Amino acid sequence: MDLLEHQGKQLFEQFGIPVARGRLATTPAEARAAAEALGGTVAVKAQVLTGGRGKAGGIAVATSPDEVEAAAERILGLDIRGHVVRTVWVERAAPIAREHYLSVTLDRGAKQPLLMFTTEGGVEIEEVAARDPDALVRVHVEPLEGLREHHVRELLARVEDDETRAQIAAIVERLYRCFVESDALLCEINPLVVTDDGSVLALDAKVTIDDAALARHPELAAQRDATDGDPLEAYARKQGVTYVKLDGSVGILSNGAGLAMSAVDLVVFAGGTPANFCDIGGGGGSVEWVVTCLDVVTRDPAVRSVFFNVFGGMVRCDQVAHGLLAALDQLGLTVPVVVRLDGTNAVAGRAILAEAARDGLVVAPTMLEAATRAVELSRSATTKEQR
Repeated sequence: MDLLEHQGKQLFEQFGIPVARGRLATTPAEARAAAEALGGTVAVKAQVLTGGRGKAGGIAVATSPDEVEAAAERILGLDIRGHVVRTVWVERAAPIAREHYLSVTLDRGAKQPLLMFTTEGGVEIEEVAARDPDALVRVHVEPLEGLREHHVRELLARVEDDETRAQIAAIVERLYRCFVESDALLCEINPLVVTDDGSVLALDAKVTIDDAALARHPELAAQRDATDGDPLEAYARKQGVTYVKLDGSVGILSNGAGLAMSAVDLVVFAGGTPANFCDIGGGGGSVEWVVTCLDVVTRDPAVRSVFFNVFGGMVRCDQVAHGLLAALDQLGLTVPVVVRLDGTNAVAGRAILAEAARDGLVVAPTMLEAATRAVELSRSATTKEQR
């Protein structure tokens, strides 16, 4: 789960990371009131879960309440990479002397937290890494060891000023603690600035929390922006379904994340493109659960066929077959469904589906044949629509 900038800054403050004072506004009038309360020059910043806000016109610096109100009126409602701006963060502008980049993220390959720091902040970190790889310092931390002084010394070796280095070192320690204690996958500050008076501030906050850990952090889970992101994914979350939206025309249901990913690969191998995939998990034999998952997958108007891929382990394939037929009756689907059943009672399950002889229901003996047939049917449906 990604946090909006102001939410990330509130989290940083809880761990003692210095941030600029600010207020949230949903209307130009609220933005004006925030500017009057803060005083001086302020920045008006769009609150959306995407990058590139500045280039898209989503950030403005204003010197008076009138300018702030005008900027908020322009920014609110702006579409930035498919995200509509509904709130702005109005904060005191900082006189910037130098900019840095600092982050803690999870390096899945190394299975360790990774600290990254560069003296070039405010730009895309990928640009810095491509232009001057040595400018980006990377330090891995052994999780069981935790952050130690030698990690911080190595990370900040290029910071020449002692006072600045001491302030950033304290922020590194607090950011790492925020990362660990919040079960985050990313805590990023870009830019981390040194002001004219020598203070160090986090001028931005990008935080991603591990969805699997949200049960331990209800205060963070409550901050999820239900209005941002893909509405189908939001609907799936509400139903408790593990669902990922893609850009193709074949909807995929499988019991297990690994099987779902294999199904995605086979659809691509067969020349098709997945529209989405849904992990129906161990409840795949339940009528109610099959109805819920099929409903989520087929709500996407781009879906032209469904690849229903189940391996019977804990769940029996004959139960899955009965559940699928009942779900088809309840949903009244018009898109074809290609089914591959294997594992426990697979022969009985395939026989149940064959005897039902439903229009639009195809039973295939293998995953590859099922994927191929689903791709063919999606193409056929698309061709008919184009005619």
